[in-house]
Amino acid sequence: MDNATLPTRNNEGFLENAWEWTPEVAQALAAEAHIDLTENHWEIINFLRDFYKEHEVSPPSNRLFVKAVKERFGETKGNSIYLMQLFPGTPAKTACRIAGLPRPTNCL
Repeated sequence: MDNATLPTRNNEGFLENAWEWTPEVAQALAAEAHIDLTENHWEIINFLRDFYKEHEVSPPSNRLFVKAVKERFGETKGNSIYLMQLFPGTPAKTACRIAGLPRPTNCL
């Protein structure tokens, strides 16, 4: 999938419409960030998609993202080091972009 076939995105690369997301879109967005998606990535991506379906919002900050992952998957995966290894930079922002979700409100 190339940029011409990706759904419309804002100036930060987030999808304008979260419901236009597909796994293929996630692969393309991850490739832009030089991330090869593994089973561990998909676990977090699917968790975020479910979170969005339930709350109609992305986790509002990196701290709350880590906390939500910890509550769902335990301390091994619910820590900032693990999440930074999967989604470099600001994990909540990077993961939400790949998951096709809006930008977390409190992420820089």
